[in-house]
Amino acid sequence: MGKTTTGTLNPLEYAVHARDAGTMDMVRRAIKHRQVVLAYQPVVQALQQDSPAFHEGLIRVLDETGRVIPARAFIHAVEETEYGRILDCIALEMGLEELARVPGLRLSINMSARSIGYKKWLQTLAQGLSQDPTVAERLILEITEHSAMMVPELVVSFMQDLQAQGITFAIDDFGQGYTALRHFKDFSFDILKIDGGFCRGIASDPDNQVLVGAMVRIADQFDMFTVAESVETEADADCLTALGIDCLQGYFFAAPTITPAWREPQERKHA
Repeated sequence: MGKTTTGTLNPLEYAVHARDAGTMDMVRRAIKHRQVVLAYQPVVQALQQDSPAFHEGLIRVLDETGRVIPARAFIHAVEETEYGRILDCIALEMGLEELARVPGLRLSINMSARSIGYKKWLQTLAQGLSQDPTVAERLILEITEHSAMMVPELVVSFMQDLQAQGITFAIDDFGQGYTALRHFKDFSFDILKIDGGFCRGIASDPDNQVLVGAMVRIADQFDMFTVAESVETEADADCLTALGIDCLQGYFFAAPTITPAWREPQERKHA
């Protein structure tokens, strides 16, 4: 009898394998029973912090008890699988429906570069755009730096096609990966979202102040708006504003919620 796949794993590898298998089962069940929701977090203007520039729709799944599970708890296990593509489709579908329901809303939705050639994702986008002509100009698609660098030429072509239809693109978690500058010039992203690792605690971190300042100058050169992620304190918000950041996002302003402000107040709860 041959060895099982897990038979050659050391204890740590086995624990990681078991965790990922359990996570995959949870996501599979959530997709099957449509226990998937978007949580919304505002992205505010740095110089007018009571005024959201747009909201980000963050994918969440519900476990068997109905508990809301954030993406960080499952996305690593599914992002390279078919379930990752399905979650991208569901997030896009829900985001487009929300944009159609709320005429004044501007919303960003995360996607993987792996979904660019995924037929169902493209069909979902085409259907949403055809049903409401105002949706394209209010939709922002966020692609992580890491994902964009996997297939840069494909991402460039994809962006050019959709930007011509009015859709905005953001490069997410910038600084976390390794963007070659020659590709950065070709991408033509509209928004640069700086990874939270550079922004969290920046008020007391001179090194990150220099790095973020350099990112702001790069963004300015390429006519990109900047968003600082993971802003958690007033001191950090003030520091980032002084460095020239356009918009701020984080728990200092609001936690993600599955019942945002444009819905009934009594229904609101955090996710």
